[in-house]
Amino acid sequence: MIYLDYAATSPLSEAAIQAMTTTMSETFGNPSSLHALGRQASKLLRESRQLLAQLLGANADAFIFTSGGTESNNLALKGYALANQNKGKHIISSQMEHHAVLDVLAYLQERFDFDVTLLPPSEDGTISPQQVEEALRPDTILVSIMWANNETGHLNPIREIGNLLANHQAVFHVDAVQVVGKLPISLNHLPIDFLSASAHKFYGPKGVGFLYAKTKAFDKLLHGGNQEAGRRASTENLIGISGMVAALAACTEQLEQHLATVHHLKQELLQQLNHPRITLNSPDEALPHVINLSIDGANNALLLTQMDLAGFAISSGSACTAGNVEPSHVLIALYGDKSPKITQSIRISLSHHTTLEEITAFATTLKKVIG
Repeated sequence: MIYLDYAATSPLSEAAIQAMTTTMSETFGNPSSLHALGRQASKLLRESRQLLAQLLGANADAFIFTSGGTESNNLALKGYALANQNKGKHIISSQMEHHAVLDVLAYLQERFDFDVTLLPPSEDGTISPQQVEEALRPDTILVSIMWANNETGHLNPIREIGNLLANHQAVFHVDAVQVVGKLPISLNHLPIDFLSASAHKFYGPKGVGFLYAKTKAFDKLLHGGNQEAGRRASTENLIGISGMVAALAACTEQLEQHLATVHHLKQELLQQLNHPRITLNSPDEALPHVINLSIDGANNALLLTQMDLAGFAISSGSACTAGNVEPSHVLIALYGDKSPKITQSIRISLSHHTTLEEITAFATTLKKVIG
């Protein structure tokens, strides 16, 4: 099968496999134990945190190891909002966020009476600094805007949004699940207070991620032990953490080369998909790894099945739940709930592992299937 669904998950890199295998065979101690085996595990945990900080240009004590992007988003949003509601109960986000953000905000709204403003996409499909600025209020305590959209690849102006919050009390959370390992990041030079990431999006293992937290003014979600400097109870997943950091190091080492490769693959794909029924939902300046296509007259659920039977792993522009393709809230935000694009769109997501031969095979088969 030809895999073109890297935005959903990625295969383990050799670097991750080697690091995890070594950890499994050599370091089984609990990092919180005081004996020699515990100290060995604690040393590996500390070194992993320091390498992660080095790779992302930040201070090591700002990183909290989590179970993935969903937990990181929950910890940042719930943790900060509940701890700081005395300062205000207004939160700004966007209609195009992942459900790991939207569902958290709905929970805060329904259970704790927070006032949530969800910004619609601007004309170019992104969230503009002007929109955020106009939505800001004296009681706004949190702004959460994703860096790259997981369905369309739209890139939001994160630096500009963060800069306008410099003289406001609101902190800035960024869901960077689709960006870490794909674009250069130097956190000490970005106006970001919280950043979420998940290892399995950049060739690390599932079930592990991290939250970058510049501030410590937030409640923890998990209570129990004093792991992660008292910010997240639970014995650290040392095997997963070592694999995640090794995977990110491998990505970072060849980041520019990988990015150029994916840019080239995207252009090749778009050239080969020159067809009167195919239009592009992803802008030219989007994250090149994610391409959202609308096929006039097609049904995306049927099209996914046909392409799967033909040997191609792709997805719709939305999440699949219990085998059903749900309407994409992202495409609804972009085009309205009456647009045919909602049921006609598919997502192709690329990697530096993708080959030109795979691109050509996909384009040829798709055009054959749609006629």
